[in-house]
Amino acid sequence: MRRHLWLALVLALAGCSEPQEPAGFAGLAGVLGSDAEVPFLQPGPGEQLSFPADLGPHPQHRIEWWYLTANLETDEGEPLGLQWTQFRQAIKPRPADTSPPDSGEWPLEAAWMAHAAVSFDRQHYFAEKLARGDVGHAGATADPFAVWLDNWQLTEPPGEDPWRLQVAAENWSYDLSLKVQGEPVAHGEQGFSAKSASGEGSMYFSLTDIRIEGTVTLGDETLKVSGKGWFDREWSSQFLKGGQEGWDWFALHLESGDKLMVFQLRENSGAFQSGTWIPAQGAPVALSPDQLRIKPMSGREGYPRQWQLEVPGHGVNLEVSAPPGDYLNAGLYPYWESPVSVSGSHSGVGYMELTGYSINTR
Repeated sequence: MRRHLWLALVLALAGCSEPQEPAGFAGLAGVLGSDAEVPFLQPGPGEQLSFPADLGPHPQHRIEWWYLTANLETDEGEPLGLQWTQFRQAIKPRPADTSPPDSGEWPLEAAWMAHAAVSFDRQHYFAEKLARGDVGHAGATADPFAVWLDNWQLTEPPGEDPWRLQVAAENWSYDLSLKVQGEPVAHGEQGFSAKSASGEGSMYFSLTDIRIEGTVTLGDETLKVSGKGWFDREWSSQFLKGGQEGWDWFALHLESGDKLMVFQLRENSGAFQSGTWIPAQGAPVALSPDQLRIKPMSGREGYPRQWQLEVPGHGVNLEVSAPPGDYLNAGLYPYWESPVSVSGSHSGVGYMELTGYSINTR
């Protein structure tokens, strides 16, 4: 608990003490300063992705995260949604080829936060962990791939074995194997994903075809689960620009075998929209703002539960709906995270994340 209070104080001193901050933890990238001699790096058009290095940390960037959503079923065919995210927020930049500081000096170069959630039978289970970086509690490596915060761990065993994700919260947990299939999908311009018309953005890729098996324990009941996952990897030093209120993000697995990722960043004057169409056959297609339509099917008070997504050039006209229930991740920076069902021109399942709405009306 003392460590949690320490990190909350660090974030408050950074200028983001209000839980209603629409940008959330990731949005801190635009406001933290640094007097370090080494500058923060900002991604831009022309940068290239590199594997496996980009699975690992980017300590010279302000903010990054590793993010898994999963649409699973129990042995009885009941739907179960699952989410895990780990964030790293840099306080001081460090070149990637430089050794971390000595943990004995109790360095203050980065803060880490992890979220995990299970959504099942109209119930939503959420937990949050916070840690100081470079003292052993949290970190990430590229080869072998691993991301951890205390006993929450995503690891790549030796050889060809699947990744393993383990999370244990109060009175619930999960233990999953993740078999990654297919190549990484680079969003935007070869991995540089613009987040505004004026050019702010991030490096962003996804692993969109992950076979998942394992167990989820809720109270005294352990459920065997299996299904599909979507893994996002993103980093930047200037994520949200001034005036952007929050974002709406959707990642969809369609029964046709196609996949779709779209998002919008809302502003008073409208929204900046972008996405990627990932056909079952052929190369991914970057979607520009004029190729998309993303709009809620209800008012903007609270978190809209139903959305219409259109990609006319690919014959896509979808209604995306959250199941009954409350899917607020009520952590330090509250936001909505729910599985969704898809109907319309295509059927399927997926996930949506909504941030920047009033937390008092759901």
